[in-house]
Amino acid sequence: GEVSLKNLKYLVLDEADRMLDMGFIGDIRKIIYSVGMPDAIRRKCYMFSATFPVEIQKLARDILAPDYYFLTVGIVGGAADSIKQEIFSIYPQDKRDKLVEILEQYPNSKALIFVETKRGADFLTTFLCQKNVKATSIHGDRFQEQREEALRSFKTGYTPVLVATSVAARGLDIHGVDVVVNFDLPADIDEYVHRIGRTGRLGNKGSSIS
Repeated sequence: GEVSLKNLKYLVLDEADRMLDMGFIGDIRKIIYSVGMPDAIRRKCYMFSATFPVEIQKLARDILAPDYYFLTVGIVGGAADSIKQEIFSIYPQDKRDKLVEILEQYPNSKALIFVETKRGADFLTTFLCQKNVKATSIHGDRFQEQREEALRSFKTGYTPVLVATSVAARGLDIHGVDVVVNFDLPADIDEYVHRIGRTGRLGNKGSSIS
């Protein structure tokens, strides 16, 4: 079947920069320029983005009305003031033990740990469980039911530590994260901002450790 967009009144793009990174911008443009879609003057469009790279600026000019409002909270592309950021320089072979030490400093807290690979997520989760740390993981190789169960367990606090790849964590709305740990450093500053932005939300204090 086909979907008619002729009566569409609101168009909302959330995490626009993540959509750009994941290659969805072409699909978004197809929808925006499809037959029957009201033009930028006749519809209301809201676009949300944690960062504002050049490609997102181009997209904004394409899909928003010429007199659109640009609202910022804090520094564009910067981390929130509510997040305390720490960086440790240690040898690779000491990273796992240092992570356990860090988690011990945050008892009764929700900790979101980022790694770069799916295999790394599984290995680290197994290591933490062996150290009597209740942990679970989400990544692309886990079944949907497994990912949902892991998230449910983390959100309720039953499993206070969640190990995730950046891709698997995109778009997730997780409240009450107390600390974000970059076990593996991200490739660029935009990814770093997205990761640590999982804590310190809605005026709450949060911590980020890399």
